[in-house]
Amino acid sequence: MDQIKIGKFIAQCRKQKNLTQAQLAEKLGITDRAVSKWETGKAMPDSSIMLELCNMLDITVNELLSGEVITVDNYNKELENNLLEMIRQKEQSDRRLLTMEIVMGTVCLIPLLAAVCLANMLPLEEGVQVLIILAGLLPLLIATPFALKIEQKAGYYVCKCCNHTYIPQYSKVFWAMHMGRTRYMRCPKCGKYSWQKKVISKD
Repeated sequence: MDQIKIGKFIAQCRKQKNLTQAQLAEKLGITDRAVSKWETGKAMPDSSIMLELCNMLDITVNELLSGEVITVDNYNKELENNLLEMIRQKEQSDRRLLTMEIVMGTVCLIPLLAAVCLANMLPLEEGVQVLIILAGLLPLLIATPFALKIEQKAGYYVCKCCNHTYIPQYSKVFWAMHMGRTRYMRCPKCGKYSWQKKVISKD
């Protein structure tokens, strides 16, 4: 999707409705700075207000994502292109999140390893050694819930029994046995337990 084109289209539609950025922002319950970012192509409208924005500007979501008024003949083609682009962007975002999860885990392991080495190398009392190791473990404990949230939201899990692709609940991911990103979970479709692999795409 061309954010610059979409931004110009939003500005054009807003002006046709004789609305200022501040007036449009007030109607949507956001800041005029957010509208300005849309119109300059620096950001996209959030999905939670996209439909409301389109209703105010008398355009369809498909037209908004295309950055132009769409004729009946081109509607299905543009819709398909926009859906494919949205899927591609989600996959890219999921890949970035999963990479960030690895980086986060690696960074948080460094203090723990350093604390274990320090506790073993220095002639300290056993209680002090335990405190040092616990202090090194703290960043990992804090980061784990965030890493698991990324693990749950980014991409999908595939049931080994029926090939159903889905996003599980956070609690299921949290409590599941795992080997890397493969987790032993119950499929919501077939109800069977299996080792389910993490995938980026539903295909």
